[in-house]
Amino acid sequence: MRLIQKKIVSSQIILNYIVMAGINKVILIGHLGRDPEVRTIESGAKVARFSLATTEVFKDKNGERKEQTEWHNVICWNSRGLADVAEKYLTKGKLIYVEGKLRTRSWEDNGVKKYTTEVYADTFNMLGTKSDSPGGGIPMPTQEPAAIGRQQQEQQSDNGDLPPFLEQEDDLPF
Repeated sequence: MRLIQKKIVSSQIILNYIVMAGINKVILIGHLGRDPEVRTIESGAKVARFSLATTEVFKDKNGERKEQTEWHNVICWNSRGLADVAEKYLTKGKLIYVEGKLRTRSWEDNGVKKYTTEVYADTFNMLGTKSDSPGGGIPMPTQEPAAIGRQQQEQQSDNGDLPPFLEQEDDLPF
């Protein structure tokens, strides 16, 4: 009986710690919307930034297949070597797994306070094989952020062509 009581007490302590401390964890699997932009800041640290598209596929109430694409801004600092790896291996359209945390920052633009929320990557893994074309078996988003809410485009054909959002230059504001 004492062993069971100790386990319950330990679980409650852990639960109390988690509730008090909070958890900020993000896990994403998606396609790069652009090649990483890598910079070296004043302190000499290297940072890579890229956009990541995650697409949810569902059927609406009429039974029609719909896609909802969300775009995420991902930041990779070089403290773990992530910026160097991103610069060397990541390219537009690659399928990757990202783990990290959300960070919100603000700035002034002509007297207007603006905010953005970004994913600060703790780690990422490239998915698929070297010979995979963009897509790697998971449906790629067929829309740019500005196109969300417009008529859905038909699914990409199996002829190996890139989907429209990868063929054109993106006009994303970041």
